[in-house]
Amino acid sequence: MLKPLISQDKIEAFRKLMEASANVAVVCHMTPDGDAMGSSLCLMHVLRAAGKSVSVVVPDCPPDNMMFLPGADEVTVASYHPTKAKYIFARADVIFMLDFNDLKRIDRTAPFVEMSKARRILVDHHLEPAVRADVSVSYPEKSSTCALLYTLLWQAGMDSLIDVDAATCCCAGMMTDTGNFSYNSNDPELYKILAALVEKGVDKDALYARIFNTSSLNRIRIMGYSQYAKMRVLPEHKAALITLSRDELNEFDYKKGDTEALVNVPLSVPGIVYSVYLREDEPDYVKVSMRSKGDFSVKEICECHFGGGGHKNAAGGEFHGSLGDAVARVIGIMPLYDSKLPGDGCGIASDGQ
Repeated sequence: MLKPLISQDKIEAFRKLMEASANVAVVCHMTPDGDAMGSSLCLMHVLRAAGKSVSVVVPDCPPDNMMFLPGADEVTVASYHPTKAKYIFARADVIFMLDFNDLKRIDRTAPFVEMSKARRILVDHHLEPAVRADVSVSYPEKSSTCALLYTLLWQAGMDSLIDVDAATCCCAGMMTDTGNFSYNSNDPELYKILAALVEKGVDKDALYARIFNTSSLNRIRIMGYSQYAKMRVLPEHKAALITLSRDELNEFDYKKGDTEALVNVPLSVPGIVYSVYLREDEPDYVKVSMRSKGDFSVKEICECHFGGGGHKNAAGGEFHGSLGDAVARVIGIMPLYDSKLPGDGCGIASDGQ
């Protein structure tokens, strides 16, 4: 059995809001990943089973590799349907805010949330939440929002409403935010949740194959090209840098999710402590993704220099300018963090670039 995590007063407040609500809106962060989509869709299925009218809003298009999740085709994409998104929030009694800690992370949907008279419930595992909520369920030590959501539903006595579709969505988020339980996954409670989801009917092996072992031909090619031709190793900073321009993305007919986990790849090289991936999404707009190992924090770098944030070992941000300028910014700030690198004496050979 799971150990209770959330205080009883928050559980009671959650229950009262659920009892008093009929129309529920669910929103997650822009560029939604597996945890954001999984938690949103899991909650949608559970609350509909409880008799609620539930709508899920995402600020922009979900990645193609998450569209197989049950209910994914029902989400409202605010960038395509702003009027509908605004109406969903305006009519809601309760708004669930999942997997983000700041309204800026929901981009163009933030004003709709701020204008709504609905009560707010936050469920998130990022540090230092800056979101006003009537009930705030924030536990940064948890590996995923999906695991935290399951705990909330279990403590509230609603886990019986989790069917196989809801369980599949929840499991997908847990798997993607831990690399199939290969990092940030030493909490025994995580596996109690996983066991409960499998008992609900989740085919974990099939889900793993769908998420991690299924790729389009273009994805295989762009991943190979990125690692062979676009990865630069900077041994003096124990870092690696991967860049992809808009022209390169177009050449491979890039779709959201095609380079998912690319930023993690360099960390498998002994001696590399952190990895940076710069993707030119639009002219003068570059998406920044960073990953690290051990105690080296990329969250600090993303917060201080790229208007972003995240977790110690997984963070992101953005750069407004050319890809070349973004590269110069990243390389220029690396010496500022050399003193925080581990002094373990491990070295990596330069790739000559």
